[in-house]
Amino acid sequence: MVPASHYLALGAVLFVIGVAGFVVRRNVITMFMSVELMLNAVNLTFLAYARTLNQVDAHIFVFFVMTVAAAEAAVGLALILGLDRHSQTLDIDSVNKLQG
Repeated sequence: MVPASHYLALGAVLFVIGVAGFVVRRNVITMFMSVELMLNAVNLTFLAYARTLNQVDAHIFVFFVMTVAAAEAAVGLALILGLDRHSQTLDIDSVNKLQG
């Protein structure tokens, strides 16, 4: 049986990788995947605590986070496709102005 501390450490590492990917990289796709990685790290942490404390409340939060991640994926991919069609690039620095 794997102790909960290993799951928490893995969740922390995944979250830090996600934050680093979001802050360092300027590609919209990479930033999008970094947000997904951070959401999955939070889910892993919730499940580790749920398993340790024998609570089912965390499972409900995991379903909420998965729902938010699915909605974010749908909206995010639509925005990325629109951005690519409009500006022909996915570099976030070159599309920093909102114009009507």
